[in-house]
Amino acid sequence: MKKAQVARIVQDVQCLTDVYPARNYRNLESLKKIQDYLVKEMTYYGYETHLQTWTALGNDYSNVICSYQPEKEKRLIIGAHYDVCGNTPGADDNASAVAGLLETLRLISENKPNLDFGIDFVAYCLEEPPFFGTELMGSYVHAKSIAPNRKNILGMICYEMIGYFSDEPGSQKFPDPSFEKLYPSTGNFIMTVGIEKFSSFNDQVFKGMKEGGFIEVEKVNMPESNGFAGLSDQRNYWTFGIPAMMINDTSFLRNPNYHELGDTIDTLDFKKMSGVVDAAIYSILNFSSK
Repeated sequence: MKKAQVARIVQDVQCLTDVYPARNYRNLESLKKIQDYLVKEMTYYGYETHLQTWTALGNDYSNVICSYQPEKEKRLIIGAHYDVCGNTPGADDNASAVAGLLETLRLISENKPNLDFGIDFVAYCLEEPPFFGTELMGSYVHAKSIAPNRKNILGMICYEMIGYFSDEPGSQKFPDPSFEKLYPSTGNFIMTVGIEKFSSFNDQVFKGMKEGGFIEVEKVNMPESNGFAGLSDQRNYWTFGIPAMMINDTSFLRNPNYHELGDTIDTLDFKKMSGVVDAAIYSILNFSSK
């Protein structure tokens, strides 16, 4: 099994963060540059790619989608958003996750696993404000489009901020003091985040990532979809009864650069990022569709 290549992940993050002006909803040319890059990479690795386009505030925006084993009836969705908040570089939020998505689809293409399900890779637009929590989010558009086939959707894995780690004691914060007794206080792990309603799906993804041994992995299944559990694209699949969870470095609970100009490429840990990708792929290859 080929492993994630740090150099390719660095290249992807560099490409996304070098785009100027920032790839937010106002800068359509910047978003188009990222779309073109995504299509180029997906096509190079043998995928047929298509855009899913909708209109928001009078402009057209697109998800970029490709599929592995498109002939399979059962599907697993893996996604990440490529837009940023405001004028930030968005290295962790969310270039790290887009790089993880690209490296995942590359490795799936290179290793050609014989899975009993197919995988749809989706790069979303309009995750960030002012669209967050609305039906104009790219992930809402996608989730709604596949809802009629929900019985064949195994679930959705969301890559969201997978690049910021710290070995400093006390670097990990928590949304509630009760979490301090359950999780490490040093922010050098990755977290799987979901809601209890879909704990079976969430736990299977977590179990596979943990067994892979590529990086320290923790999990949390929260009682409700509001709050930390619903802070990215996975939330929109719940609306349509589709299991979905997030792989996340805990965002603002660890990364002080969240939605700030300091969210730059030099703050990321690419070795650990590659471990996140390898762990996720190990889980995917060992995922039971039964």
